[in-house]
Amino acid sequence: MLRTTLSALAALLSLIILYLLLWPIAMEPVAWQAPVDRGFIDPFAPNDQLKTASGIHLGNFEGPEDATVGAGQHIYVTTYNGVILKIRNRGISEFANVGGRPLGIIADSDGSLLIANAYHGIQRVSPSGEVASILAEVNGEPLIYANSLTIAPDGTIFFSNSSNKFGAQEFGGTYEAAVIDLLEHGGHGHVYAYDPKTGVVDEIIDDLNFANGIAISEDGSYLLVAETGSYRILKHWLSGDNAGTTDVLLDNLPAFPDNIKRGKNGRFWIGFASPRNAAMDKLSDKPLLRKVVQRLPASLRPSAQPYSQVIAINGDGQVLMSMRDIEARFPTLTGVIETHDTLYLTTLFGNQLPRLAKRDL
Repeated sequence: MLRTTLSALAALLSLIILYLLLWPIAMEPVAWQAPVDRGFIDPFAPNDQLKTASGIHLGNFEGPEDATVGAGQHIYVTTYNGVILKIRNRGISEFANVGGRPLGIIADSDGSLLIANAYHGIQRVSPSGEVASILAEVNGEPLIYANSLTIAPDGTIFFSNSSNKFGAQEFGGTYEAAVIDLLEHGGHGHVYAYDPKTGVVDEIIDDLNFANGIAISEDGSYLLVAETGSYRILKHWLSGDNAGTTDVLLDNLPAFPDNIKRGKNGRFWIGFASPRNAAMDKLSDKPLLRKVVQRLPASLRPSAQPYSQVIAINGDGQVLMSMRDIEARFPTLTGVIETHDTLYLTTLFGNQLPRLAKRDL
């Protein structure tokens, strides 16, 4: 009896090992060398400057990933439910239902809203709430993870497609697809320029490891792009002597950078969605082991940790502000929308939109 039991256990263990080593998965990890994590030292040292933030309850709507100041100076928010919410004087109403998973949002000069929808590409919502698709594919290939967007002074729409391999809808959602793309580190992210007058789409930057937040300078001379999987912020020149080139503006960040939004007085706000994962860094040059990790149950794979921090930088990469809530009451902050008196903090999860009065800073 004992011999039979041991034989069964050995056979089961063999099957588990074979599964972990050989079961086919979509991911083909690329070896790279993650930079040594310096941790949260200056200028990212912990503080409690977000402790006075309070949440605007969104009811049944969750995941206010991004927001913008639109017509009437109202705040418009994307949600996991596919609904765009309008917030005015803390009153909340459903403005439009764009379906899918809207991530990035920005107001255009005509009062409409532009949406980067991870499931449906780039959409436009009219001032009356009518939804139209304006770009669902590039060069015949569908946009499977449109993430963030910004508008140049001449009307050109720049947007990020986080991954052209791991589509948000196909791989179970934006978060799930992001994790597998980050784990593979295969350089599937892109930044594009779309001219709505001609319909022409040009590739601006390629081979990015999860192209995420994107913002343009006030004069339209450069873009800032968050390359989440490489823990860095890029600066791409659109004009001047360096036009067409890309510099690394901030490198070896202590957390995963998410959205980038232009604020007041030359500031750009960046959300840190989660601290870096030590196990992912240690396995960066071990692609076979990263495959094994992907075959583990989802609960055992790397995941975002509760964490609340945002930073403000200028166009030269100088960190102007770093604000954190050590208690992480609003975890996975993705970015900041700045008005003349308030900072609205967008988040990946939860049904609250945090806000912080600037007088409390």
